[in-house]
Amino acid sequence: MSLFCLVHGAFQGAWCWDLLIPYLEAQGHKTVAMNLPIEDASASLSQFTDVVLQALPKADDDIVLVGHSMAGTVIPLVAEAHKVRQLVFIGALLPYPGTSTIDQFSHNFDADTLKSLNYEPKESSQLEQFNDEPDMFNAVSVGKDFTDEAVLREFFYHDCQPNVMRWALSKGRLQQSMAYIFEVNPLNSLPKVDCKYLVCTDDRIISPAWSRYAARKRLGVDAIELPGGHCPHLSCPAHLASVLTNDTY
Repeated sequence: MSLFCLVHGAFQGAWCWDLLIPYLEAQGHKTVAMNLPIEDASASLSQFTDVVLQALPKADDDIVLVGHSMAGTVIPLVAEAHKVRQLVFIGALLPYPGTSTIDQFSHNFDADTLKSLNYEPKESSQLEQFNDEPDMFNAVSVGKDFTDEAVLREFFYHDCQPNVMRWALSKGRLQQSMAYIFEVNPLNSLPKVDCKYLVCTDDRIISPAWSRYAARKRLGVDAIELPGGHCPHLSCPAHLASVLTNDTY
């Protein structure tokens, strides 16, 4: 049986896996989840990585490292420092060695928008490999205030049951660290381990078209299609557990 190490995305915490964990453990798997220090504006990707590493047992090498959304920028760094069997990206950003996330999508925005983000564009020749990529973020989500409950309802939790949505909203955390957007990822290359990418077909945050493209281009795999929105661990945990534990994908 495997140990599923579950790493949350922005505005969430270890709590967000509570509905998924019983389905994994019912099949005999072990699980571990942790709170990343997202409220600390100075927290870096390496600090996020250290928190995950501290949660992992030293002896277990049958580890499936699962990263949702923002955590796609973290779990490859964990896999560089600790042996894992598989990386699973769920509606996740994917790092590109030597660049930040905003480097990857800066070509989608005009100069005024980039200036408002305090982003100094790099030379176009440094980023030309991203020019053929679809937009990373769904256009409808760009510029939204994700501290607003109404925005979270519409973009994060729109396909969750009402009681789950209320619970998730009550547990939300303030996302102060923007390392996953602005920090240059320190990877030299992506880890050479088995990977899955799960694309959420009605994701209103990360563009499904980008997810499919990036899974093939960056990871060399075809994305596995999951029905529903950005948080399948909350909207369809039983189905997500079946995909995570099925090695035939």
